[in-house]
Amino acid sequence: MIPYGRQSIDQADIDAVVEVLQSDWLTQGPSIERFEAAMAARHEAQHAVAVCNATAALHIACLAVDLGPGDWLWTTPNTFVASANCARYCGANVDFVDIDPHTWNLCADALEAKLITAEQAGRLPKVVVPVAFSGQSCDMARIKLLAQRYGFIVIEDASHAVGASYLGRPVGCGDYADMTIFSFHPVKIITTGEGGMVLTNRAELAERLRSLRSHGITRNPAQMSEPSHGPWYYQQTELGYNYRITDIQAALGLSQLHKLDAFVARRRELAARYDQLLADLPLQLPTRQAGAESAWHLYVVRLKLDQIGKTHREVFEGLRTAGIGVNLHYIPVHTQPYYRALGFKDGDFPNAEAYYREAVSLPMFSGLSNQQLEVIVLAARKVLGG
Repeated sequence: MIPYGRQSIDQADIDAVVEVLQSDWLTQGPSIERFEAAMAARHEAQHAVAVCNATAALHIACLAVDLGPGDWLWTTPNTFVASANCARYCGANVDFVDIDPHTWNLCADALEAKLITAEQAGRLPKVVVPVAFSGQSCDMARIKLLAQRYGFIVIEDASHAVGASYLGRPVGCGDYADMTIFSFHPVKIITTGEGGMVLTNRAELAERLRSLRSHGITRNPAQMSEPSHGPWYYQQTELGYNYRITDIQAALGLSQLHKLDAFVARRRELAARYDQLLADLPLQLPTRQAGAESAWHLYVVRLKLDQIGKTHREVFEGLRTAGIGVNLHYIPVHTQPYYRALGFKDGDFPNAEAYYREAVSLPMFSGLSNQQLEVIVLAARKVLGG
C-alpha cells in the first residue's frame, strides 16, 4: 500500500537524536532553544515557542489572548477538529465560515459577509483561525484588513504550511497573523514525531505562551510576587499546562529543518506531475491561489461524480483495493456529533459539505518516487474509467 503521507528520516536525523540520547539532556535541554531559534530565523519571525503538538499550540495561543466564556472563535469547517476544539478548551463559543469552492480554504468573501451580520447582532469574533489547507495560505492580506476593521485576533493554523510562502514572504513571518501555528506530525512537511510550534512577533504573547506551556511557572524574579527564597525557587503565577516538547524531539526537528527546502521542492515537483498526468480525468484539481506558494502537505482532488458513474465511496474503496492509500481531508467539523449537539446542522456550510462529498487525498510525501506516482495515476485511470 502506498500511504497518503509518511515521514522522511535519514541517518543525519538518527544521529541527531542519538547525540541527545547520549547527552545529559533528554527533556528540557539546549536543543529546544536551538530549534526555536532556527525556526524563527527560517520563517523571519521574532519568537518561536515549541510545544508537544499543534493542538496544544492552538490551545495556548487562544489562552494567551484571553479567549474565554462569552467569546467567539471562527474557523473553517474544512479542517481537523483541533482548529475549533481549541476554543472549546477555553470555554469559548465556536462558529464557522464556509470555504471558497476553488481553493477549499476559508472564504474571505464569506468572512466579510458574516462579520457585517455579526457586528449588527453584537456578536463579533474575538479570534479568527484561518487554516492553510493542504499547505496553501488563505487570502491573508484581506483577512488582516478585516481584522483591523472588526478588531479580531488572527491565529493562522498553518499546520500544513511549514516552508510555504505568501506574497513573497514565509508563512509564519507575522505580516498577516498575530500568531502562526505549525505541526510536526510525521505526515507533515518536517517532523519531530509529535510536536508543534507557535510563531509570533509580539514579545508579550511569546512570554505568556512560554508560561502556559510549562504549568504557569516562572523562575524569573521580576515576575514573582515576593523576593526569591534562593536558587531553587519558582512560582506558579497562573494555571498552565505540561505542553513541553522534549530535547529529543527538538533535535530531530532541527535536523529535519535543514532539509525543509528540499522537501518542499520535491512536493512541488510531485504536485506539478500530478497536475500533468491527471489533467484529462474527470477531476477538479487543486487551484493555485495567486501569491501563495503551497508547501503541498496534501494533494486533494474532487471527483466529478456525474461523469464518473460511481459513488464517492466506490472510488475511494477502489483506490484502496488497488493499493493506493488515499485519505479524506476533511469531514466538515460542524457535522461531527459534538458540534451537532451545539446546534450545527447539515446545510449550514454548503460549500464545505459539497466538497466533502467529492474529495479524495492522493498520496503526497517527499519520499514518493516518480514510479510510485505513475502507479497511483494508473490506478486512478482504471477506477475512474479514464
